[in-house]
Amino acid sequence: MVKSAEYFFGIGRRKSSIAQVRISKGSGKFVNAKRENLIIDKSFTKDLIEPLELLSLTNKFDVSFIVHGGGASSQKEAIKLGLSRALSKVAEENEKTLKKANLLSRDSREKERKKPGLKKARRAPQWAKR
Repeated sequence: MVKSAEYFFGIGRRKSSIAQVRISKGSGKFVNAKRENLIIDKSFTKDLIEPLELLSLTNKFDVSFIVHGGGASSQKEAIKLGLSRALSKVAEENEKTLKKANLLSRDSREKERKKPGLKKARRAPQWAKR
């Protein structure tokens, strides 16, 4: 342990999603801090627990998160990055392991802006010969 705190904090971002993640000693629960009565099922958490499984900490930390913006897929990725960043603050060897598994790198791809005269970012109107 780096320091004895009641929780560790990490921020994750992906596309337009932003997740604030707190981990604390516990039994492995995932809780949405804004909507605590929201039941988070196994299908939602199976992608998120990858950093915990990698470090063999699956049932040692409770995860509380606030996420907004983007869609379901990018929100999951943002939570996963925030969780990885919080776990890297717990111990230095965690950071090395997570970095090797490429869980601490942010996916910087964003939606490209629409250009004038085009239908989308790159999609041109259909060309007609006559």
